[in-house]
Amino acid sequence: MALTKDDIISLPNPHLRQRSKKVGYITEDIRHIAEDMISATLNWDASRNHEVGVALAAIQIDQPLRIIVVRNDYENKKDQTFTVFINPEITKKEGELKEDFEGCLSVPDIYGKVKRYQKVRVKALDLEGKPFRVTAEGFLARIFQHEVDHLNGSVFIDHIKDDEDAFFRLNEDGKLKAIDYEEVKQDPVLWE
Repeated sequence: MALTKDDIISLPNPHLRQRSKKVGYITEDIRHIAEDMISATLNWDASRNHEVGVALAAIQIDQPLRIIVVRNDYENKKDQTFTVFINPEITKKEGELKEDFEGCLSVPDIYGKVKRYQKVRVKALDLEGKPFRVTAEGFLARIFQHEVDHLNGSVFIDHIKDDEDAFFRLNEDGKLKAIDYEEVKQDPVLWE
C-alpha cells in the first residue's frame, strides 16, 4: 500500500532529530522505501494549492536511512518524476551564502528565510548502486542542503531560531506573511 501525506512525520517527533544511517546494500526494501517517499510527497503535494513538494528525506517517513528523493522539475507541479539519491554527500559548497525562503513537509505551515550556499557538488548512489555526481546551483543547491540536513538530524528552523525576522506563514492566498517572533518562541512544536 502506497504511503500518503499522513505518513510524513513532523515536529516535535524526536526521530527528526536523529542522524540517519548509511545504506549498506540496495535491496528491494530500499527501492520500496524510495517509492514510498515519492508516493507520500506526491500525496502531500496534491493536498496543497500553493505549494510543491520538491524533495523528501527517508527520515520524514520515519525511516532513518540516508536516502533522499528530489523532484526532477521542481518548478512544475505536474512533473511527478523524482531522482533517488542513496547516501548523498555534499562534497563541496561554493559561492556566497544567500538568504531565501524554505518550507518543509515536516514543519507544517512554517516558512523561513535561510542562508544557504549557492552551489553544491553532491555524490550519491542510484538505485542500482552506481555512483553518480551532481552539481547544483540556486534553488536546487538549497534543496540538497535542506535534505542533507535532515539526514544529519536537523531541520531548517535550526538555522534561523535566533533571527526575529526569519519566520513566515503561508496565507490562504498563497502569500507569505511574517510571523511575530514572540509567537514563534512560544510554539512548543518548533522548539521541543
